Amino acid sequence: MGRSAYFLRTFGCPVHCPWCDSAGTWHPEHIPRHIQRMTVEEIVIEVCEEPVVDFVVITGGEPAVHNLQPLCDALVGLTQNHLETSGAFKLHGRFHHITLSPKRWKMPLVEVVQQADEFKLIIEKPEDIWFYTKFLKECFAPSGITPPVWLHPEWSQRENVEVLKAISTAVVQKLWDVPFRAGWQLHKMYQVDKFDKRSRPPVPLGGDTTKGY
Repeated sequence: MGRSAYFLRTFGCPVHCPWCDSAGTWHPEHIPRHIQRMTVEEIVIEVCEEPVVDFVVITGGEPAVHNLQPLCDALVGLTQNHLETSGAFKLHGRFHHITLSPKRWKMPLVEVVQQADEFKLIIEKPEDIWFYTKFLKECFAPSGITPPVWLHPEWSQRENVEVLKAISTAVVQKLWDVPFRAGWQLHKMYQVDKFDKRSRPPVPLGGDTTKGY
């Protein structure tokens, strides 16, 4: 049986721009003049208006740059809280499930890595698999990595044969005794953002039309 999720995209990304919510917004020409911000109370109302919400996914941007404790407290008894974070910032809030997706620009805190329920590695080039895995294994030494590790091709590399082959090889050959799984950014494939009445027209990845939308 499928589960219904409510995705909440937070405001703010320290590396690309002060409001970033997706890679398409990294280009300065695509920064909107007005950004709709919601209060905790408004978020709770929207969650309650949905017919079925099994869990709320708090993502970004980088959600951990905010104090998420008030939001988590407000959702107690209504739904479960899932967090997707780079792990580079201390967490504030109680979460039922944590997906950690590390980024090279600011590697995760060991304490956050060890709280993660799963890892989502965005693979832009084959050596990224080794780079991130080496870091994670060091965090879990000497026991090794036990949570599942998803390998997602970075969206601009989704048709790159070398990247896809590297992911497939890591999964099939069980490299480094890590429980790799092949993943995909399905929300982009199915263009689910279009279903949100507040969504804006898609913009090219990083402002580069050759990389797709």
